[in-house]
Amino acid sequence: MNKKTLAAGAIALAVTFAASACSDSGGDEATTATATSAPTSAETNSARFDQDDVMFSRMMIPHHAQAIEMSDMLLAKDGIPEPVRALAEQIKAEQQPEIEQFEAWLEEWGMPMRGDDAPGMNGHMSDMPSVSDMPGMDDMPHMDGMMSEQDMQALSDAQGVDAARLFLEQMIVHHEGAIEMAQDEIEDGQYPETVELARTIADTQQKEIDTMRQLLTTL
Repeated sequence: MNKKTLAAGAIALAVTFAASACSDSGGDEATTATATSAPTSAETNSARFDQDDVMFSRMMIPHHAQAIEMSDMLLAKDGIPEPVRALAEQIKAEQQPEIEQFEAWLEEWGMPMRGDDAPGMNGHMSDMPSVSDMPGMDDMPHMDGMMSEQDMQALSDAQGVDAARLFLEQMIVHHEGAIEMAQDEIEDGQYPETVELARTIADTQQKEIDTMRQLLTTL
């Protein structure tokens, strides 16, 4: 009787131990599978943007910065018609926050301000020289509508109504370039917020082009 009792106890203990071992093993495998399959927040964020988003953000920072520089040049002059002056103020008010947004995205993505597609960009806008003084600006790809050093000098030298007219003519070209870049981002970009801002830029700047063409007929 004692032998049967001992045998039964041993069997029961063995079954309990085996069940426990299987349970522990399954738990480890589940934990491992969860750890392996669950993406980190960085991986999730990385999957949401692509190189087109990065390039568009990098390109638009100096592009917008030049528009602000052109506006500042005009606003420093006397004899500028009030509607043209108001437009320059509007461009500054719109584009400075957009520059800051592009910088914030690049930082969020862990991407430097400068890349192979953006020579001459080596820091945030607060640390940058005048756009026309940035090395490599003439060679920057996809920078549609950017004014050359000679263009910027011509605007700097112009006065009064002539300056207003030149500003409008140059800014139309500048805006047309921004719209082309924005359309590329709308078609190829992946990051939803960046694509949405590209749509806003395309829409806003087309309306401003229409306004500038109308203003030119009055000068």
